[in-house]
Amino acid sequence: MKWTARWSIPSVRGMAERRTILSGSTFEERIGYARAVVDGGRVYVSGTTGFDYSAMTISDDVVEQAAQCLRNIEAALAEAGCTFADVVRVRYLLPVREDFEPCWPVLRKAFADVRPAATMLQCGLADPRMKIEIEVDAHLPG
Repeated sequence: MKWTARWSIPSVRGMAERRTILSGSTFEERIGYARAVVDGGRVYVSGTTGFDYSAMTISDDVVEQAAQCLRNIEAALAEAGCTFADVVRVRYLLPVREDFEPCWPVLRKAFADVRPAATMLQCGLADPRMKIEIEVDAHLPG
């Protein structure tokens, strides 16, 4: 997977640097967004699906999609300079609410020690193959 970062200085507020992180997903290019944005000490990771962005493939299994979402998020956080330990907010988006509970063990593995604020929403996603989307906000350490 090819991860890249772009710098834009200064941020909208004029005080902190802003950096965008791209995963190479075709969605980022086609829609016009970044996988993550680092703005000062905050990191905003876009809603991330279970696609393996290097191959643009996706599993049919919601639990495997959740695990891939977390791998994608972990890579974006690492590029930003932080880890799951720095996550303060997580949002889970699923078209079928009954798919959420089977994902709990995978989600607990990533977040149980951190305990970020969390919300689960039932909603439609952009592609019918997508069964879960996860978005996180984090603070840079230090």
